[in-house]
Amino acid sequence: MTVALPPDIQGWAEELRRQHYPPERNHLHAHVTMFHSFAPSLFEELKDYLPKLARNFAAPCGEVSGLLDLGTGTAIALKSPQLLSLREAMADHFHGSLTAQDLYEPRPHITIQNKVTKQGARALQAELAPSITPRSFSFPALELHLYRDGPWDLIKRCPFRGSEVL
Repeated sequence: MTVALPPDIQGWAEELRRQHYPPERNHLHAHVTMFHSFAPSLFEELKDYLPKLARNFAAPCGEVSGLLDLGTGTAIALKSPQLLSLREAMADHFHGSLTAQDLYEPRPHITIQNKVTKQGARALQAELAPSITPRSFSFPALELHLYRDGPWDLIKRCPFRGSEVL
């Protein structure tokens, strides 16, 4: 499950991925992961739950805040207390059903390079650092994807349209 990016941020991040992500591994669009995976038994519940959330809440605000060192990769770091509050509510709803990978303290980001050498990642971070400036935006929608050993299949896109601010 991901949260969508606005078109200008999406296009910018896609271009950075095209330039810097190893092409043989670059099968996904630029994205912000909310949860890595859910059990298949939760599929129908997710398809009903996500539209309800999006219908009730206003689009969470976010900000590009710099770069994030992933060790063998580079990401655009994001700040969004509202998004983290939404994720926490979702994690509470699915308590006991989350995978170990989704029990971590989330760090919202957009991966633009991964599975390179540490030296390659640090070189890209040094190159990009001067051009990464704070930018405010709103996340327009929640998205549910199905992974099939390659690009994801989009199952459902749920635009935020509520008035409640997290």
